[in-house]
Amino acid sequence: MRQVLNRLALTSALFAVACGGTIAQSAGKPAIGVDSCAAARPDFGGAATAADRALFTYDANAPLNLKKAVESTTNGVEVSAISFDSPDGGRVTGLLFDPVARSGTRPGIVLMHGAQGGARGMAGQGQGLAAHGAVVIAMDAPFARRGGQWRQFTPEDRAGQIQLMKDLHRAVDVLRARPNVDAARIAYLGFSYGGTMGVQFVGIERRLKAAVLVVADGGLVSHETGPGDVLLAGLPCATRVAWLRAMTPIEPIRFIPHASPTPLLLQNGRTDTLVPAADAKVLHNAAPAPKTIRWYDAGHGLNQQALVDRHEWLHGQIGLDLLRPPG
Repeated sequence: MRQVLNRLALTSALFAVACGGTIAQSAGKPAIGVDSCAAARPDFGGAATAADRALFTYDANAPLNLKKAVESTTNGVEVSAISFDSPDGGRVTGLLFDPVARSGTRPGIVLMHGAQGGARGMAGQGQGLAAHGAVVIAMDAPFARRGGQWRQFTPEDRAGQIQLMKDLHRAVDVLRARPNVDAARIAYLGFSYGGTMGVQFVGIERRLKAAVLVVADGGLVSHETGPGDVLLAGLPCATRVAWLRAMTPIEPIRFIPHASPTPLLLQNGRTDTLVPAADAKVLHNAAPAPKTIRWYDAGHGLNQQALVDRHEWLHGQIGLDLLRPPG
């Protein structure tokens, strides 16, 4: 079994750079209860209820106990290692990119990595965004802080996703507490797994001005129950049942209907084999207006045009500087 899991794990490795159903189910996929031993995609039911969303409440008045250590300053951007208290215990780690040479208040961005990486893997993105005027927090997900696999098909997957939502709330708190951040101009930008977790976050965080979801799908259950996904099917029946029972109620696609009025930009590739076009369309259909959908003739990594498009979209939404021509 270990050899099978190792081999199959390779099929989802690129999910790091992202992780579909209407909220109910994809066309052609049978609806099943979460207690079924089948590995087919379950019926996610309706949009998340108030009780579902209450899972992610936290004490906004608790001290952040922010710690910051400057690592470098390049081209007017100060890069610091940061940490702050997680509402569910331990310390959230990450990087802060601050355009210290800029005057006045700046837009803020919470930047979220993919399934195989961490905050430091987003340093290029963070540096580039800060060079164009944003104060950026790149945060480590709980799985990145503990080490090991990004999903384990154990109760820790549910606990980690709930903790991540609370940690993202706290990242917004950190930005809002900074004197050089305009609290009315904070955006979320997530790639792959980070995009998929953003599908949930935009449905519970009311302080975002805008959000960009790059190569996202409906959630971990959606990702593991597509037509070509066999890793879940290879696990023991009891493991599948327990995991689906735990994860289906917190599937991100159930939360995105609550995103309005936050404007959304959803970017996907037509030839993405990790997030098939059919799954991306299910997410697009579930997302409420206002939304902008962009397709690219590209795979999971998208292309340069996608970078230009999201930068220009963020310029319009939060006032990020326009891209400067090379040289």
